[in-house]
Amino acid sequence: MPAVFAALVLAVALAPASARAAEWDAIVPGKSTPDVVRRQLGEPSTRTTQKVEGYDTMQWVYEGARAQRGIKRVSVDFGLLTDRGFRAEIVRAITIEPVPGIFTRVNIERGWGVPQRIGKDGETPLFFYETGLIVMFDKEGETAERMIFTPPQPHRRD
Repeated sequence: MPAVFAALVLAVALAPASARAAEWDAIVPGKSTPDVVRRQLGEPSTRTTQKVEGYDTMQWVYEGARAQRGIKRVSVDFGLLTDRGFRAEIVRAITIEPVPGIFTRVNIERGWGVPQRIGKDGETPLFFYETGLIVMFDKEGETAERMIFTPPQPHRRD
């Protein structure tokens, strides 16, 4: 994962959550728990734990037969710093890696609207939504390669 994008994801990972988030399959970053994830996606292919900035976090990964149709991999990260402190059981982020061609730029804009910001990480075009969705496209900017759902991100004025 390129350094700029990794830093962005880490900053989002521990940002306080409060407003409505973009969601995936009824899993809402900043609100959903492992029980909700399990009801929606079943048991994960793998589970790992790690420390992120001193906090114990976990990740559930769904791939192969456990991933949804049209999706190569779904990663669900748990552990979120909220205004009430660190909550290990809350979904921090959901990363979707779709099969090529499933989520085109046109489909993304139809489903989530026009992004609030458009950027690049090296050659990779990015869409940023205040609801917490970050979309990384192929180099042509036409097909989503990764979609990351996070708690809402406040509007930045540049």
